[in-house]
Amino acid sequence: MPSVLRVFALSLGFSFIGTLAGAYVPASLFLPLSILELVMLVAAFFLRRRKAVSYSFLYIFTFISGITLYPIVAHYLATAGANTVIMAFGTTTTVFTGISIYASKTKRNFSYLGGFLMAALLAMVAISIFNIFWPLSSMGMLAYSFIGVMVFSGYILFDINQMKRYGVSAENVPLMALSLYLDFINLFISILRIFGILSKND
Repeated sequence: MPSVLRVFALSLGFSFIGTLAGAYVPASLFLPLSILELVMLVAAFFLRRRKAVSYSFLYIFTFISGITLYPIVAHYLATAGANTVIMAFGTTTTVFTGISIYASKTKRNFSYLGGFLMAALLAMVAISIFNIFWPLSSMGMLAYSFIGVMVFSGYILFDINQMKRYGVSAENVPLMALSLYLDFINLFISILRIFGILSKND
C-alpha cells in the first residue's frame, strides 16, 4: 500500500502541472480532452482484467485530468476567490488523510459498501446529465454536492480498506493509485462546489 500512496501522490503532482498548463490551452480543446479523458477512464476499468494499467498511462491520464479541471478551478477562483479554492483543497486533503488512516487501521471489512457506492455513483451520473438540460437550483446543487462528499468519502474508505485486506500486486499499483486519484479529485470538486455555493450566500 505505501507504493500505491507514493504513486497516487505523484499522480496528484502531474494533475497539478496539468491544471497550471490548462491556463494556456485553447477553450475549444477542453471538450475533446474531456472526451479523451472519459475514453481512457473507461478503457482503464473495463480492460483491467486483461491488461494492467501502466505508469505512463496513469500519468498521462492525470495530466489530462488536470487540464480539464482547470475551467472548474478558474471559475471558483473568479467567483469565490483563491481562499475558497485553497480551503477546499486543504479540507479534501484532511478528509482523505483521516479516512485513509482509519481504513488502514480498522479491523472492519467494508466490502459490503461496494454495491451501495456503485448505485449511488450511477445515480449521481444520471443527475449530472439531467442537470445539463434542466439545471438544478442552488439548494439542489448544494444537496447534490453533499451527496458527492459522502459517496467519494465512502469510496476512499472502501478502496483503502480493500487494499489493506487483500493486498496489491506490483502490476496493479497504477490502477489502485488511479482509483484513489479519482476519489480525491471528485471529493475535491464536491467540496469546492459546496464552499463556492456557501460563499455566494454569505
